[in-house]
Amino acid sequence: MKKPNYLKGLRVVLAILIFVPILLFFVDFADVLPDGLHALLHLQIMPAILGGMVGLVVFQLVLALLFGRIYCSVICPAGVLQDIINRVFCIGKKKKKGVRRFSYHKPLNILRYSILGLTFVLAVFGMIELCTLLDPYSNFGRIANNLFRPVVMWGNNLLADGLARMDNYTLYHVTISNVTVFGALSALVALLVFIIMVVFRGRLFCNTLCPVGTLLSLVSRYSFFRISFDKEACTHCGNCEHTCKAEAIDSKNLTVDTSRCVDCFNCVSSCAKGGLQYRFKPSFKKEAEVAYVQTDTPQQATATATNSRRTFLTAGATVAASLPIVSAIAEGVEKQRGEGKRQRERHGKKWPPIIPPGAISLERFKDVCTGCQICVTQCPSHVLRPTGLEYGFDYMLKPRVAYIDSYCNYECTVCSEVCPTQAIKPLTKEEKATTQVGVATFFINRCIVNTEETDCGACSEHCPTQAVHMVPYKGTLTIPQVNPDLCIGCGGCESICPVRPMRAIIIKANEVHKFVEKPKEEEVKKVEIDDFGF
Repeated sequence: MKKPNYLKGLRVVLAILIFVPILLFFVDFADVLPDGLHALLHLQIMPAILGGMVGLVVFQLVLALLFGRIYCSVICPAGVLQDIINRVFCIGKKKKKGVRRFSYHKPLNILRYSILGLTFVLAVFGMIELCTLLDPYSNFGRIANNLFRPVVMWGNNLLADGLARMDNYTLYHVTISNVTVFGALSALVALLVFIIMVVFRGRLFCNTLCPVGTLLSLVSRYSFFRISFDKEACTHCGNCEHTCKAEAIDSKNLTVDTSRCVDCFNCVSSCAKGGLQYRFKPSFKKEAEVAYVQTDTPQQATATATNSRRTFLTAGATVAASLPIVSAIAEGVEKQRGEGKRQRERHGKKWPPIIPPGAISLERFKDVCTGCQICVTQCPSHVLRPTGLEYGFDYMLKPRVAYIDSYCNYECTVCSEVCPTQAIKPLTKEEKATTQVGVATFFINRCIVNTEETDCGACSEHCPTQAVHMVPYKGTLTIPQVNPDLCIGCGGCESICPVRPMRAIIIKANEVHKFVEKPKEEEVKKVEIDDFGF
């Protein structure tokens, strides 16, 4: 009879307490959750490394040295998501108790350490594209923002319709405005990679492709508390190996590869006789490698070759499954090309993207932002949108400011508060009010005052700093004029301009943010847009 496994229960409870708030924080479109939940995002390792949070990185490494890769099964939302996928895949299985049967595989050390080394070298030279694509937290963020969040919003709209038929207006319709074609397809690719790897090989992503998992493996192989065999109590039933989703337990040779073990404690739970225990056992021997010294029998050699072929086929299947989606992404990029041109080219000039207040400079933002898109989900004005390839591969999936139907609130600092990498530095309201992310550029040949000789002035009315003001034009007509010394690039003027498709006043980004003097209190206007925008 099995003994109760308190370790597994504790791990599951802690994982739920961390995963659920993070997931809800991403899908919370109504802004009902407390802002303090963003503190959970600052526990993630890759953002901490890129953000220079040395204390947090050291804490996570010490945690791995003491207890193993607890991070991968408790703190990392992508790891917990893979556990959920594994559990869903088990539903309906005819095998005993619906439990999947894994088997031991040798680690792909050359591949995983090569990926870690390449990621590190590129990051040192300011190229974090691999970090963006492989960081587990950022991939989870993109999945949550582009897939889970829209599903929740659609569900809300369906419920709102149903309640409205009963004259109940507790819920209201919401518009899904911050999801792009490229963002949704990239999130779908990430989710499919997780699913395929989990279905075929459990935690293959964590132990092969993930640079965070590989980094922790360098420390966890020497962890003080570890899962190890009690050779006298072990009955060689093999249950531990078949329940190890990290494929790190070799039940024949009674070894556990602690560099790949993610401390899920499924193996301990499956052991009826106490032959496998999680205990204090400091060791500087690499237990898993002891087994490799033994000479394989012809049957074992054949099995190893078969496993290698399966691993190759698994990787090949993942790539093959991704190819149609990559093609779809390319089509999505083509559809966005028109908008990309409008955002990048004005009078033959290539304009850079507008980056959020607090990002300091475009180059710095490229070097630190991993495109987790938490700022996109939390922006109350919905002016942040994930990019595709319209600004180049080095800016892929990172947020840009787009004044399509709204503008950046004058004193809002939400994005700088939630950013886990500090790619967007925290700003006070006073600093935000004087940070110039761009300057309004006026095109007189597009303005309806010039083309239709009619009054307008919407841009001036919606400028909080009065950087845009009206000056005499023809007869009683007045036309906008921009004072760049007052403009902060909030987009109030651009978002309200009635000219389509190319607006008469557009914010041109500052590649390096500047600071302007705060206007006098009486000059600051509280902007309220009515239904007509005038």
